Amino acid sequence: MVMKVAVIGAGISGLTSIKACLDEGLEPTCFESSHDIGGLWRFKEKPEPGRTNIYQSVVINSSKEMMAFSDFPPPAELPNNMHHSEVLQYMRLYAQAFKLLQHIQLQTTVVSVRQTLDYASTGQWEVETESRDGQRETRVFDAVMVCTGHFTQPHLPLKDFPGIESFEGRYFHSWHYRNSEGLQGKRVVVVGIGNCGGDIAVEISRVAEKVYLSSRSGAWVVSRVGQGGLPADLIGTSRMNLMIGRLLPSWSNMMLEKHLNKAMDHKLYGLKPKHGFFAQIPLVNDDLPNRIISGRVQMKPNVKEFCGSSVVFVDGSVIDKVDVVVFATGYNYSFPFLPAALQAKCGYRLRLYKHVFPPALKQPMLAVVGFIHGLGAVNPLAEMQARWAARVFKGLATLPSEETMMKELEKDTVIMHQRFACSNRNPIQVDYIPYLDSLAEEVGVRPNIPWLFLTDPRLALQLLTGPCTPYQYRLTGPGKWAGAREAILTQWERVLQPFRTRVVPEPETSCWFVEVISPYTLAASDLQKNSS
Repeated sequence: MVMKVAVIGAGISGLTSIKACLDEGLEPTCFESSHDIGGLWRFKEKPEPGRTNIYQSVVINSSKEMMAFSDFPPPAELPNNMHHSEVLQYMRLYAQAFKLLQHIQLQTTVVSVRQTLDYASTGQWEVETESRDGQRETRVFDAVMVCTGHFTQPHLPLKDFPGIESFEGRYFHSWHYRNSEGLQGKRVVVVGIGNCGGDIAVEISRVAEKVYLSSRSGAWVVSRVGQGGLPADLIGTSRMNLMIGRLLPSWSNMMLEKHLNKAMDHKLYGLKPKHGFFAQIPLVNDDLPNRIISGRVQMKPNVKEFCGSSVVFVDGSVIDKVDVVVFATGYNYSFPFLPAALQAKCGYRLRLYKHVFPPALKQPMLAVVGFIHGLGAVNPLAEMQARWAARVFKGLATLPSEETMMKELEKDTVIMHQRFACSNRNPIQVDYIPYLDSLAEEVGVRPNIPWLFLTDPRLALQLLTGPCTPYQYRLTGPGKWAGAREAILTQWERVLQPFRTRVVPEPETSCWFVEVISPYTLAASDLQKNSS
């Protein structure tokens, strides 16, 4: 009998979970509370409580090849760092290609997930849903995949800001922000320097009188644009770079910070954090340095208090006549439909084995997918989690004992807290490639690079020295895709294609003229050779 799986949420994690179930011969039913797929990447004109929201100008921080579905490369013509509308377009193409939409019930909210009375022997779950017209229905499923993300509940710690109740201006959480309309000529304070706070401060500064960006801890700032104008996350993110980083961690961190300070002195700009680069996700922003140097954005320390229309900072400085305060203070994660026992924490994180399975379950038939964070795109992490979960559900992969899982979870949590700047707002961070590889081992799809050097040295060299794109995990094992090798060898061609909107002719040369070739020309030439 075919196993029935409930998938909660139709964002990227939900879509890839549906496909993972279908690949393993399971029968998924996806419940999506809104009227369309897309999750985070579906822009909403009006905020919808309980759902993720983005602002109108959002562009992804990860390039398209790094955030790709592992067996569905993005179209070559799409830009490397896509606008949110193009991410949604790519998701629709994926859903259509693998016939996922027929498994999704829109405008259906999951109210509760609870174990059946015979759960100990069957592992089954009762999933109660509510339709748009208020009709409730309870159905039994063999397994559940929770794919609702962690940007749904805005964290607005007003108690940390004395005087905010008498502030004469307007304030709101960044969750409510759509665009800079209505902020023309205003004095604006943005509190929080995560990626959201940086983006909003830059955007508002184009129309506001002045923007003040308040940060408690500072941040390392990186650009989407890397060496030679190529996507930055395609450079320095190879397995070879990982090996060097593991052998020489302090040196690698020092050299990277030196490189970032060479482009912009973080101390001079008031941005330098106390933590090292790899301890926390950096701020990805191409425009913030320009806005600071032009005076349109001014860095400030943490807010001490509010007095009327004035904002007082911890260094004693005061900004008067502030019109608007935007709190970019992150999110609280919440799974209100799950039993309380499954929401227990270990440190700041949920008590989940490898961030997927609750160890205390007698039957491993519930998985959390996409509740993860690392220095790279979340999509490949979520996809690998879904592939592993589907195989566990089907009995093709097994979990250790509860005791073993708990010991590993506690050890992993200690290491994570030592290495990364974790908090209630940032409860999880993993080492990107090692985490992918650890799950790939469980699934049986980790690429064997030493063997490939003997059988396919060209491909092996790409896997070792090139960017760790998701196609690497479709070369072998369950879910093997015949197009994986070609996708890896042609990935640079898809990177270069969007730039070819105006072909620049080669300069004419003569015997007495020595052509000066730019580093970018050499890089592009090498990339074209590698992709041929």
